Amino acid sequence: MTRERIKINEDLCVGCSLCVNACQEGALQLVDGKAKLVRADHCDGLGRCLPLCPTDAISFEPVESGDLDALESIVSDIPDVSECMAGGISPLLPHPAAGHAGTGSSRPHNTDSALKQWPIQIQLVNPNAPFFQNAHLLIAADCAAFAYRNFHEDYIQGRTLLIGCPKLDDADYAQKLEQILRANEIRSIMLVRMEVPCCAGIVGAAEKALKHCDKTIPWQVVTLSLDGRVLGGAN
Repeated sequence: MTRERIKINEDLCVGCSLCVNACQEGALQLVDGKAKLVRADHCDGLGRCLPLCPTDAISFEPVESGDLDALESIVSDIPDVSECMAGGISPLLPHPAAGHAGTGSSRPHNTDSALKQWPIQIQLVNPNAPFFQNAHLLIAADCAAFAYRNFHEDYIQGRTLLIGCPKLDDADYAQKLEQILRANEIRSIMLVRMEVPCCAGIVGAAEKALKHCDKTIPWQVVTLSLDGRVLGGAN
């Protein structure tokens, strides 16, 4: 699974600190007079720092989310063994409430994920991210994956995922979707929405984006009931 991460050309960096101050994730620091990416796992790839750089020292690079930087972050976040044991929980085993071994369930647990990119929130993605090029795009209501049991297998598999909720997000999805469609060759679009009225906003945004970008792209809408049944559309 790939995601975007910034890359700093130290030869061009003049140490102005503008990017450091703009980074809301705390991923950048000024070290020896140069901006450095000190917490790669914190970089969200949104590029808030990018337009502020006066020397064009910042660019994007695709990275695997399972790289060493992410692994180091996971290891550093593991709680101390003594703290865990004091609470009666082993740091090396799933919590009893997680629904794995020890809960009485004998159903096999499938841990394979079909997700192949990050981020997935509509408002967080970079329209020029490489995972959009020649993609089959899946735009889904963020409730859909919880309502439909086999969401990964039936919908995410082979597609680039975007999620959102027009009722909760104070944003114009159509504008971001239009940027994505204009910047990339999208092969198809699938929208997965819930039957509730607010989900119509996702479909409307996609229709508006398609109209404005003046491209002909095959698309379909799948509607899910509140109990996870498919009411319309196809996989």
